[in-house]
Amino acid sequence: MNGLARASVRFRPASFVGSFIALLLGAAIITACGALLQTGITAHVQPVRYAESPVVVSGDPYARISYQGGEGAESKERALPERSRVESALTARIAARPGVAAAVPDLSFPVQAEKRTGALPVLTGRNFSAAALTAPGSSARAKGHAPRAGEVVLEEAAARAAHLAPGDRVSLTAPGGSGNYVISGLASAQSDGPSVWFADGVAERLSGHPGTVDAIAVEPRDGITTAALAGQVRQAVDGRAEVATGDARGAVEEPALAEGKTVLIGLGGSFGGIAAMTAIFVVIGTIALAIGQRAREFAMLRAVGATPGQIRRTIATEAVILAPAAAALGVLPGLALARWWFGELVDRGAVPGQVSLDIGVVPMLAAVGTSVLAALTAGWVAARRPAKLRPSQALGEASVEPARPGVTRIVMGLAALAGGGALTGLAARLNGSDAANTALGVVMCFLLAVALLGPLLARLCTSVLGLPLRASAAGAAGSLAADNTRAQARRLASAITPIVMVTAFCGTLIFIQSTIRHASAQNVEVAAVADHVLGSTGPGLPAATAERAARVPGVESATGVLRTGAVYRSGDELSSTTVLGISGDPAELPKVLDLGVRSGSLSALGSSRDTVALDTSLAEDLGVKTGDRVPLWLGDGTKVRPTVVATYERGLGVGQVLMPRAAVAQHVSAALDGQVLVSAAPGADPKTVARQLAALSPQATVTDAAGYGVQADRNQELNSWANTVMAAVLGGFAAIAAANTLVMTVLDRRREVGLLRLSGTTHRQVRGMMRWEALLVAASGLLLGSAIAWTTLVPIARGLTGAAPTSPPAPHCNWPPEPSSSPSPPPACPPAHCCAPDRSKPARHGSDATHRHRGRGERNRARRTSNQALNFPADGGHRVTHGHHGRHECEDEEAVVDDRGHLGGGRLCGGADLGAMAARRPTCPRRSPRTVRRDHHHRIPHHARRPGSRSRRRTRCPLHAP
Repeated sequence: MNGLARASVRFRPASFVGSFIALLLGAAIITACGALLQTGITAHVQPVRYAESPVVVSGDPYARISYQGGEGAESKERALPERSRVESALTARIAARPGVAAAVPDLSFPVQAEKRTGALPVLTGRNFSAAALTAPGSSARAKGHAPRAGEVVLEEAAARAAHLAPGDRVSLTAPGGSGNYVISGLASAQSDGPSVWFADGVAERLSGHPGTVDAIAVEPRDGITTAALAGQVRQAVDGRAEVATGDARGAVEEPALAEGKTVLIGLGGSFGGIAAMTAIFVVIGTIALAIGQRAREFAMLRAVGATPGQIRRTIATEAVILAPAAAALGVLPGLALARWWFGELVDRGAVPGQVSLDIGVVPMLAAVGTSVLAALTAGWVAARRPAKLRPSQALGEASVEPARPGVTRIVMGLAALAGGGALTGLAARLNGSDAANTALGVVMCFLLAVALLGPLLARLCTSVLGLPLRASAAGAAGSLAADNTRAQARRLASAITPIVMVTAFCGTLIFIQSTIRHASAQNVEVAAVADHVLGSTGPGLPAATAERAARVPGVESATGVLRTGAVYRSGDELSSTTVLGISGDPAELPKVLDLGVRSGSLSALGSSRDTVALDTSLAEDLGVKTGDRVPLWLGDGTKVRPTVVATYERGLGVGQVLMPRAAVAQHVSAALDGQVLVSAAPGADPKTVARQLAALSPQATVTDAAGYGVQADRNQELNSWANTVMAAVLGGFAAIAAANTLVMTVLDRRREVGLLRLSGTTHRQVRGMMRWEALLVAASGLLLGSAIAWTTLVPIARGLTGAAPTSPPAPHCNWPPEPSSSPSPPPACPPAHCCAPDRSKPARHGSDATHRHRGRGERNRARRTSNQALNFPADGGHRVTHGHHGRHECEDEEAVVDDRGHLGGGRLCGGADLGAMAARRPTCPRRSPRTVRRDHHHRIPHHARRPGSRSRRRTRCPLHAP
């Protein structure tokens, strides 16, 4: 049997092409997701700043919980949104250990220079005692003396670019305050960007985190090993901080690594699981179809004496031969997809640039192993029927397709369908994350039901959708297609199943994102009622900006917004949310931010730092109400239990947690406001107020309320992009798999097609039948997948947004604009995608195809202004120039004209109709009556064109001449 299997693969490769393609594509997707998952698990950053310090003490970058699971105690962790810090008092305790030569506290914070200081970029502020912590081969030795109070040491390259020297004064602003400083010295360039060094006490105050530092670098005494030093340091910190050695020191330098690892693990794990399951189902269906098409071959083997075990071993051997080769070839495109995917994540800031893609053998082995197991499973399932046939009945049974699946398969499918219905009812009664988690079980149950009941569902859908075709709506081809799809539902189920699965998953991904974006946009549009939004092109706005803005003439109130995050526990899961630290009088907040208060009062936020206001959906998830205390982890991991003083309904897209700025300022990496929301006094001049607000900070920007929405949308861009990419990958895989299955089905029907041709069916009717069959298969898959997606989306959307799912906005073109009765200059040229010329066809009467704008500066715009109505005067008409390769061109716009005189497609800026223009000027001024032919096409008269000429002879365009 092994020799027979090898001979089948060798001499009949066409029978295995479809299975080979399915295995290759499945292995590619599994490899890509596996590479991302492995990178998320093993991601690390090589230490640069701490390369010479074998031990580094830092805060824990994760929020952690422990709970009692089914297998005993379990734990969960979540990356913190801000840098976790350590107490500066630990420095003395660590330095007192016998094996420690030095313990150096390290601080870093953003510093901005005033405009009058010169062209200084955004600097990294540091304490001067950490100047020795430099990358190997560099030096921070100052040319001058160490900074004292009121002095700084500036990086030499930055000082030279700003024309500054020792003794000059600079005005600097940091999260903890502003001031004028004298340059006491210059230091060499640093590997982590332009820096400025302050005296240790001044740096700690300016960082905005008095009493804490970013990290503590520990140097050993001679003869002390790294392991011994780390043990002494752990005793000194006594669990109050993390002790890092080796590559773990790089994570201290790059706090974003923890969040980046979470993104990679989530993307590679969750999406990888979905993609792997989809690939396995597609591979199983395709291989089962291929084996079913060879039923007569296996029947012949049974008839000549082959045993059931030999049949199964033959199919297993074919799978073992085919699957590894296909999976090995699929590894290469999978690695290419992983590289592109990872590069996009780095470019979007989701993963630190210092992290590299980890391409190991584990994802490749997982792809090959999964492909082999899927092929063996598919072969075992598909071989059951031909292996059980009696030799005397084998040939007769093989020619008849079973009418329905087996009883066991039907029972399991109905059970999965019932489970999906039960979970749907349960999810409809839940709110928030509970509904979303339950909805995942809904889609899995329904997809399992589709995989098991595929032939029955395919028969039902094709029977219903084929009714119009049987009613002679599509002729003989449509009637044949409807009958064929109904009779061959078992085969076509292999093509319908991947379409259903991917439509359900992709529909859920895309629609839930569009629903969240729509709800967020509505909340921002309604909530942001500020007259002006003061932003920054730098790291942020100092804390005093809101107070200064409130003193600007014409300003009624100003509220600073410090954006950060928090982590909360919901059941046995940890989730993160956005936090807005509000400065100023909370009672004035509704003047700039209308959040739709449901209970309590926002003015109570000013009564104490230990207060919080929550979005209603978050409050329901946490099970709290006004007056209760809610447990939270602030951005740096500090645990707090503030009192809920208010709940509001417009938190999604705006901010789901509101706290006093003073309560969160010391728990963010840089206590700089992201925005200041300003309410103008009645009668104030908006332009004057905006100009005065812009003068408050050198990096200040002033916009209207829409500026708040722009910044709020940035938080959703990564999720939207990730969901779109996942949907595109799965959608492409499903499209190829469905096409592959249809091709396999058509190739297996060559005898049937030949019989149709012999009976008088034309080539056109056969092709029409195939097209209608493909359309019925696609429509059936899309219908079932959409039903599953909608059933899944409803509880998720209502739990997260309180509204029904919203479809993504369709792309549209706003050209030409609405006509206006008032005189105005012509509208600007439409975007390129709206007016791209179609040169494949000549222009037709009554169409919008005219000229395509060529863009030649102000001269051309002036001409378009004077000729906007296309009533070209005698002294300003368009002129046609005969260009290269027999192409006529207008001076200011391009009329696509070929050697036969046909005008190509395009659109004139202004949306005019060339056909109507030609109808108004049917005669040629130079040669009448033989001018523009009043037929199907516009033509340039023969005297106005010279085919093949390269001259630039000018003549009046006969269509434009008066």
